[in-house]
Amino acid sequence: MSETLNDDPPTPLEKLTEMQSEALRQMFAQVLPGAPTSMPEPADVQQWTLVAGKLQKMWLDYAAEQAAHGQPMFAQLFDPVRWAQQVGAWWKAMPLGDPAVQQSLWEDGMALWQTVLGQYGIGPSAKSAEGEPELPRQDRRFADPRWRDQPVFALIHQTYLMLAEQIVALADKAPGLDAKQREQLKFSSRAIVDALSPAHFPLTNPIVLERTLATKGENLVKGMEHLIADLKKGQLTHVDPTAFEVGRNIAVTPGKVVYETPLYQLIQYTPTTDQVLETPLVIFPPWINRFYILDLNEKKSFIRWAVAQGISVFVVSWRSADASLAETMWDDYVLAQVEAIDFVRARLGVPAVHAIGYCVAGTTLAATLAWLARKGEADQVRSATFFTAQVDFERAGDLKLLTDDAQMALIESLSADGTFDGRYMAATFNALRGPDLIWQYVINNYLMGEDYPAFDLLHWNGDVTNLPAKWHKAYLTDLYRDNKLVEPDALAIAGTPLDLGRIETPVYIQAGKEDHIAPAESVWRLIRHVKGPWKFVLAGSGHIAGVVNPPEAGKYQYWTNPAKVSTLEEFVAGATETKGSWWPDWVEWLRGHGEATVPAKGKRVPGGKGDSVIEDAPGRYVKAR
Repeated sequence: MSETLNDDPPTPLEKLTEMQSEALRQMFAQVLPGAPTSMPEPADVQQWTLVAGKLQKMWLDYAAEQAAHGQPMFAQLFDPVRWAQQVGAWWKAMPLGDPAVQQSLWEDGMALWQTVLGQYGIGPSAKSAEGEPELPRQDRRFADPRWRDQPVFALIHQTYLMLAEQIVALADKAPGLDAKQREQLKFSSRAIVDALSPAHFPLTNPIVLERTLATKGENLVKGMEHLIADLKKGQLTHVDPTAFEVGRNIAVTPGKVVYETPLYQLIQYTPTTDQVLETPLVIFPPWINRFYILDLNEKKSFIRWAVAQGISVFVVSWRSADASLAETMWDDYVLAQVEAIDFVRARLGVPAVHAIGYCVAGTTLAATLAWLARKGEADQVRSATFFTAQVDFERAGDLKLLTDDAQMALIESLSADGTFDGRYMAATFNALRGPDLIWQYVINNYLMGEDYPAFDLLHWNGDVTNLPAKWHKAYLTDLYRDNKLVEPDALAIAGTPLDLGRIETPVYIQAGKEDHIAPAESVWRLIRHVKGPWKFVLAGSGHIAGVVNPPEAGKYQYWTNPAKVSTLEEFVAGATETKGSWWPDWVEWLRGHGEATVPAKGKRVPGGKGDSVIEDAPGRYVKAR
């Protein structure tokens, strides 16, 4: 076959291809300064062979162990066939096969390569290589200078950021989808592009490569140990599992368990002031987590701080569900709140209590208030405070995307003995903030092989509770999906219909500005459904740090607006910012609903003379797995 000579000038694509080839040759020649350029020493070969053998043996031993004992239930969540089907469905919904889309991606990619390589003095767009390269896209995942020191890694992460940006934009424009399907596609797209970050692969992460060379692969061995340990327990480890122990260095505020049922224990805390408010406080934490998020340590504990303000504090410690609680439904949690309120009133001989509901327990507290109002017993709760709690789920954020029929079927398939394993819920919450709560730990734990840190908040985050499966499914369908709680009389507790419009109890509503679990806009909507006086406070940070923000820390801020505005946008536009914690604002509001005090004696001191109690705080239920 004869060769056809073409004297036409090269096209832009041909120029770029030639430039890319030369650039790659230059880049890989300088990818890691100090990398060996000659034949390795026999001892080095032996070391790398030893590392490879360790990694292989560890994985084969794990696989053999799993084969002998059968696939653990948790592995169903990571079934490769199911994930392949989901990725296939995602690919089909995306317009990536459109020639116009492909052309646009190609052209944008060529322009990016020219720009990035030009910053390193490579190619037709080359500039002086002196000084810091000015890359077009910034992302904190690639803030380490090593992502910019060498052009190959700059090009890798900049190309990734460009593709990630365009894929999410394409999902937003995908044809033939309704609003919910579009949001689901965008959510899936973000999850997929987050997972495919070059930071998550040893050969494309310069920091991991540097550590691997420095340790001669021992970081990968340690990382494999971490990975296998997590696979065995079915949960990503965030912190040193031996660093904290409930009752030893977390959840240590003095108190007694004064009442218990099969569903919960009620803890009363020992007063530290001579006088206490006459009206006690009952805190209902979410049963999807352990209560001690409000009692992490002496410096962070909301419970200890509230006691120091002269408040008689009671806290419900929910029991992690097992087969005996399989038939537990929402009625049981609402009636448990009513029961706890009645017990405290009777124990201290007071007509009413203040109540706090956090997250899902705040949703339940709204139902409790509506139930009491319908019964003519609303005066049993003098005030109610809602920590990041939703009652109107119309704008409930990304969690709302996980309530379709396929997700409900998955929940049923993953439920055993009538319970829903709390590890699945933890994985779901982690996925909402994948880069922060999953992928940085994949890098640190599995690739870098770093030791686990000691961080009490993340210890709590991993201390999961199991849920009654029937109630969990009903919660997602009745509230998140169908939004029935805001429909008068659409739901009933023990035969009594619920109507939030009957609630006249004064309410304090706290939302987190950056909350990804209960978005501020969703929390705000509570004001639309209650008839009584309300105060709304927007706190800095998110679902946890926005709540657990002691005044002594001097962190974050909060916003208030006394005007009777009707939207969150109006609230923010006219709000006053105050630096620091919102806790002092709350306690001032609380005292405005009853300043009378009584001596801290008798039943106000749990376990005192003549007072029969069950055990010391934090009790048995919080320690049960």
